[in-house]
Amino acid sequence: MNTIISSVKGTRDFYPREMAVRTWLYNKVRQVSESFGYQEYEGPLLETIELYAAKSGEELVKEQSFVFPDRSGNLITLRPELTPTLVRMVAQQQNQLTLPLRWWSFGPFWRYERPQKGRTREFFQWNIDLVGEASPEADAEMVAVMASFYRATGLAADEVTILVNNRRLMDAELAKLALADDQRGAVIRLVDRRDKLAPEKWRDYALELGVSPQQFDQLLALLDNQLLWQESDELVRFFNAVDALGVSEYVRFDPQIIRGLDYYTGTVYEGRAITKDFRRAVAGGGRYDNLLADVGGDPLPGTGFAMGDVVISLLLEETGNIPDNLDTSPAPVLVTIFDEGSLLASYKTAADLRRNGLNVVCYPVPAKLGKQFKYADRIGAKIVIVLGPDELAQNQITIKNLSQREQFTIPRSEAPQMLRKILDIEKSV
Repeated sequence: MNTIISSVKGTRDFYPREMAVRTWLYNKVRQVSESFGYQEYEGPLLETIELYAAKSGEELVKEQSFVFPDRSGNLITLRPELTPTLVRMVAQQQNQLTLPLRWWSFGPFWRYERPQKGRTREFFQWNIDLVGEASPEADAEMVAVMASFYRATGLAADEVTILVNNRRLMDAELAKLALADDQRGAVIRLVDRRDKLAPEKWRDYALELGVSPQQFDQLLALLDNQLLWQESDELVRFFNAVDALGVSEYVRFDPQIIRGLDYYTGTVYEGRAITKDFRRAVAGGGRYDNLLADVGGDPLPGTGFAMGDVVISLLLEETGNIPDNLDTSPAPVLVTIFDEGSLLASYKTAADLRRNGLNVVCYPVPAKLGKQFKYADRIGAKIVIVLGPDELAQNQITIKNLSQREQFTIPRSEAPQMLRKILDIEKSV
């Protein structure tokens, strides 16, 4: 037997059903993004590694990026995230853009990680950002967008939640622990990894970083303080805005949410699945007020989040929120080929219907009608058209509505109007 060449590790094949799910997800993303007035944009799939080296974090650059030299010797990477691309694009046309910007995108990304359930090396990701506004209310709008997506896909507040914290608040609290300046960043990453390690290993990791036992106990107390947000004016304003935006049931404070990327400066937020059998992050983001200046632009505040398609799809599947009846066939009408004598007439009929705005698939060769009807059913066609000798002699067509199990014959000139009527009824059912 011939050996079938395998796909690249960590990538996925999208057969029509999987592609229909991805398209459905994309349409929900578009619907929610546009409902808040956000514009779609896109950046290149290739960037220089320098774009990420300064602010994305050492782990992302050195361990998770696909990096290779181009023919000139420059180091290029398949994009692992989009925020640096966004700020580069804004910096390039900063004086021509109308602020604040509300932009969103949905496209492919790559990270060199160990493939496992919910994690692939190639994935699609929703990115949405509000640039040019520094208020806590802008952060609240971002969180409202995330919560609105959950609502739009049928996820309830007892299935997914949005955890919120503030980096400035945590920096001030960590300063009270008398940590050395060079420890602060490491402790932030320590907090970000708390859920990824067993309690004993997490404590050992902290002590390896030079955190004393007393500082470790103080850190634990800090991370257990659920009322800490009340000491932050930013978070008080944020939660008031979240309440006004009508999504407060999805949102709560969690001092452990700190986000690992180095460029976050203020409020950070993370969507988290909280079902009985599925508890993990599904989206995350925050405020990044210094990043634009780091790529050569004038200082400009920003806030935004990203959501990968893999984990959210698993959650939606588990909770039964992916529709079973997703249409994988773009053509709801099949024109049959009765025999060799009617082949060109069938082709012409299909072409006439397409010119009238209908999507039509034509069976490629003459075959028994039973076989063609079975094919129509399997590809999801709703209507079958038959052009036999009788129909051709009378300049008519026979229409069979597969879902209603009825058929009738009409003049060919009336076909486009009748087919649209039938399909409109099908959509409304």
